[in-house]
Amino acid sequence: MDRFDPRGKVNRALLVGVSEYEFTRPKHRDGVPGQLPAVAHNLAVLVRALERGGVLRPLEITVARSPRLADFRHSLRAAAGSAEGLLLLYFAGHGAVPSAGDELWLQMRDAEVVRGETAGFEGAARFTNVLRILANSHAERIVVVLDCCNAGNAARVWEAVERPDVRRRVSVLMSVQANHRIDAGDADTPTPFTARLVELLTSGIEAQGGEAQGGDGQGDEVHFLALAEALRAYMSTHHRTERGEAWEPQSRTENPPVDVVLGIRAGAGRPVGSRAEAVAPGAPGRPTSGRRRRRAFGARVRAAAARLRSGAMGPLALLPSAPAPNRPPGQAPGGRSTRRAAVVLLVLAAALGLVGYFVVDNAASDRSACGPPVELRLLTDPDLESTVRKAADTYLTSAANTTGGGCRRSGITVYGAGSAAVVAGLRDQSDPWQRPVSDDTDPQRDIGPQPDIWIPGTRATAARARSLGVARTYVTLEPDAAPFAYSPMVLSLPQGIAEDSQRERTGDSLAGLRAKLARRDKSASLRRPDPEYTDSALLATVGLYGPGKADVGRAEGSVAQTGPPAPTAGDLLCTLPDNADTDRSTAALVPEFLMVSGVGCDRTTRTPRMAEYPDDVPGLTPTFVRVRWMGGDRDGAARDDAVRRFHDWLTGTGDTGEKNSGKEVDNGLAVFGQDGFRAPSGARAFLAAHDSATGLISDPGRPAGAAGAEAMDTALNQYRNAKGPGRVLFLLDSSGSMAGLWQGPGGAPGILKQSLGGLGTQDEYGVWSVASPGRGPYAELLPFGPHRRGDAERALDRAAVKDAEADPYGALKAALDTMDQKGRDDDRPELIVFLTDDEDDNHLTAKGHLDELLTSAREKRVPVVMAALDSGGCAKGRPDQRISDASGGRCLDTKGDLVAGLRDEVARTGTGDE
Repeated sequence: MDRFDPRGKVNRALLVGVSEYEFTRPKHRDGVPGQLPAVAHNLAVLVRALERGGVLRPLEITVARSPRLADFRHSLRAAAGSAEGLLLLYFAGHGAVPSAGDELWLQMRDAEVVRGETAGFEGAARFTNVLRILANSHAERIVVVLDCCNAGNAARVWEAVERPDVRRRVSVLMSVQANHRIDAGDADTPTPFTARLVELLTSGIEAQGGEAQGGDGQGDEVHFLALAEALRAYMSTHHRTERGEAWEPQSRTENPPVDVVLGIRAGAGRPVGSRAEAVAPGAPGRPTSGRRRRRAFGARVRAAAARLRSGAMGPLALLPSAPAPNRPPGQAPGGRSTRRAAVVLLVLAAALGLVGYFVVDNAASDRSACGPPVELRLLTDPDLESTVRKAADTYLTSAANTTGGGCRRSGITVYGAGSAAVVAGLRDQSDPWQRPVSDDTDPQRDIGPQPDIWIPGTRATAARARSLGVARTYVTLEPDAAPFAYSPMVLSLPQGIAEDSQRERTGDSLAGLRAKLARRDKSASLRRPDPEYTDSALLATVGLYGPGKADVGRAEGSVAQTGPPAPTAGDLLCTLPDNADTDRSTAALVPEFLMVSGVGCDRTTRTPRMAEYPDDVPGLTPTFVRVRWMGGDRDGAARDDAVRRFHDWLTGTGDTGEKNSGKEVDNGLAVFGQDGFRAPSGARAFLAAHDSATGLISDPGRPAGAAGAEAMDTALNQYRNAKGPGRVLFLLDSSGSMAGLWQGPGGAPGILKQSLGGLGTQDEYGVWSVASPGRGPYAELLPFGPHRRGDAERALDRAAVKDAEADPYGALKAALDTMDQKGRDDDRPELIVFLTDDEDDNHLTAKGHLDELLTSAREKRVPVVMAALDSGGCAKGRPDQRISDASGGRCLDTKGDLVAGLRDEVARTGTGDE
């Protein structure tokens, strides 16, 4: 796993604690629930912990005590604008969510809640916008820590970020799972979550230390991933949320993760605050030109001045932070005299800093002569992103990218984005990509900056992205005539169910290989990633559908799985080992190279795998594409030269125009070879030798023909139209025991509301209230049929708890019969959702009802999602788990993210936008 150590870099921390609110209930009808005096203690103890940790120096920590929204934004932009290494944002205060649960609002001092059909949050920062500001920072890594009610709702915002490069830079630690309120604790102590956070930052993490010992001091470091796991383990054992459930902090970081060093255990290493401590042991200092240092210092001065103006930083914040004295609500910290003192300190700091810069500049005059290198933007397919990033990193320090004077010629920013979105963006949206005009179409937000270079998974993808000539285009694509590497698509099979003979693993179609697999193991299944996200998954779909008029519905049914498909082939291979039974019985249709370089991302023991080579599934053929934008020629000559040099190095094409062997270390093909790629032509041999234990075959025979643009577009359209409108029947447990699980976005009706975004206007759905006050097992809340989302939400708002028990057996039996009848004449996707607290399971288990229900579920094959508002609802052998398994559905409980899981299942059935 990669590790990011911020020590010695220009880091920033913004610690925001809102303990005092101007508008609170009941005095103000639209106010927040109350004051949070415990939060004031959070800031004091966290500042001390971070300063002791040695990663952040005192001058790099800004404390914002109960800021108004405008001041918070000002401080956030100042911190984001001056950070180059680590950017840390901590927030403690009230967190609010709308009824749909699809956003988190961080409520500042002047927060109000304007109530109505749709709540409006004044004086609160929308987490989506906070992430946008953070993403614009030049910081290498960004860590967000949220200690507030509903903090886990930030996970959905992070997951909705479509740019993998942003998700890769940003790690989020959330104090509690989504849609849960938490107690702030006593007024005289820090909040429970932050108290434990500070203890771990100060004392270290025992398990992490045991893993990391290696004589280099890493065992004393506190890392983000271990910190998140330690917090989850402790809080879930010792604390409960206001709903009485286990309090489970959440975290999000991109896979494979880059772990971030956040501190050093107290008592380890060198004295806190020393310059020696600021640089990792044995790590070389980061080369920095005098101009860059002056810019960085200027940014620090401007940031400090901005904090003084905004009131976010007291005059002594240039010294180690201390708690602010008590003051009347609304009064800004510091008066006229203290402001004057702050300015004096700032001027002194500036003078000392500039003197230091003159000294450093004289000592490093040879490097200060280097001008800023040309910065290239490289967009690639998500499956290729890891390898392309390795290649770019290798190139940056190579001789090919270094002048005779030792200066770097160019820098390269690598980012990946969904293949279908990139094709549409280049073909149809080049104008808004240059100048976004609306939130509906914004490729800069959804894909990334305008690229200079694009490396898609196939040359056919570049052809698909060419403008059709109907509308004006602002971009020109110049693809190479041939790919520079190759990786065949393979069936990655668990060793226990794979063919032993190499001859039997080659020379057959995908259908033929699958038929052989079914004869060996009838329970074996096949998975394929999302065809809209990567070229390899779309190539797999081309092979899956086969030539001619395909039975797309049947083909998709053969790769159906619980939950949404993995976004990338790498993610698929990484997540299979999460369940040992699944790992031992599941084949994956993935590019061959990932069996070399894509299997080191999971900590659990994985089943050894072997590759089988279908001869009718086109392979992956990475191709270099130069991208030119209208009006983007201001530094055209320098940019062309930088692109040409990188192209020649990456593809192995020198001045002679000949391909080299790719064996040299300083060569792009060598990097691709190390990751498992082959030569793109001839015998298509591996570019580098690999251990036979990887389960690959050196010469698998004649490869499949290259994919055509038309075939890929056809397969994508068939995939998108395979399902058609869906049918969903929601069963809402409305019995008396649900009274404590009813209100707010985290209550039962609110959870169902959050899943409605996956349903479109052509989908059909209905809602039954499940309680039995002497009549049938259910009552109709929303009649079955197509609905506008607003109408459906209003129907759920009218739902009420009844003074009666639920009859889950009767309701589920009627639901299975209803959906079976509706689906007899078509193959439209169907789903039954039962949201319950499991208090009335005795009706399921009495009189042989469960066995009867399981038989009906197996026969009718309508997937049932059992969503239990209980942490043990999906335990092995429980009725919920058995019903879901028998129907081919999914069991969800509060041990995981029930809300996100339910949204995913409904979205897979429906045709909505979410």
